[in-house]
Amino acid sequence: MNKTVVKALELLQLFTAYEQLTLQQMVQLTKLPKTSVYRMVQSLVASGFLKKDGEAYELGLSLLQFGCLVAERLDVRKVALPIMEQLREETNEAVNLVVKDGDEAIYVEKVETSEPVRVYTRVGRRAPLYAGACPRVLLSFMPSEEQKQYLDRVELIPIASKTIVDREKLKTVVNEAKRKGYTVSHSELADHSSAVAVPIFNHEGKVVAGLSVVGPESRFQPSYIEQLVPKLKHAAEQISKALGFIGGKDVEL
Repeated sequence: MNKTVVKALELLQLFTAYEQLTLQQMVQLTKLPKTSVYRMVQSLVASGFLKKDGEAYELGLSLLQFGCLVAERLDVRKVALPIMEQLREETNEAVNLVVKDGDEAIYVEKVETSEPVRVYTRVGRRAPLYAGACPRVLLSFMPSEEQKQYLDRVELIPIASKTIVDREKLKTVVNEAKRKGYTVSHSELADHSSAVAVPIFNHEGKVVAGLSVVGPESRFQPSYIEQLVPKLKHAAEQISKALGFIGGKDVEL
């Protein structure tokens, strides 16, 4: 690899944790010679990847343009499919991917299980955001004001024997899902079926999809769900990362 390019990328990587940095701070963080950092910074400023604000530097508009292009060209289905297949191999359960479309969730991708007893869900199926684990995880992690408006206006219609039609209970379940990072459903969209779902985030930290494993309710006992949740969360983290989501804590100088 070209060492100069690698070092320049390391400089840019610093700005994922810091909004602004002075030349001296960059030298301290990279432990590179000041003259080398200065030359690279000047080149990055000239190309629009960095801009100077007083004595400090921050990310430039060129990165914004590239970032927007990458985000626009990412297809969550394409990114998610190989990870969904891996999750199916780990769990031997069917795996579904949903996205929000208005007040509904639409199933956009699925990976089937080889289990003889299974729950069938077709790509293109729609479901209200309040019913079923995968649709409800989109509701649980949407912006609070948008969520409140939805919960106030939606008509809760039973779809299966355990569909949540009590508004206060739904609010409690939604809040619990936000706290725990996942949600569970039993016989909400189809009797005798269960699902566990987690959110997928994009580069802006916004929920863009829900990932779930589904199967017969008889198989999805509490102890089994406890085993599924870490695997689901790991898969969702991989997809989110591929979509540009950056987790972790901010670092202070």
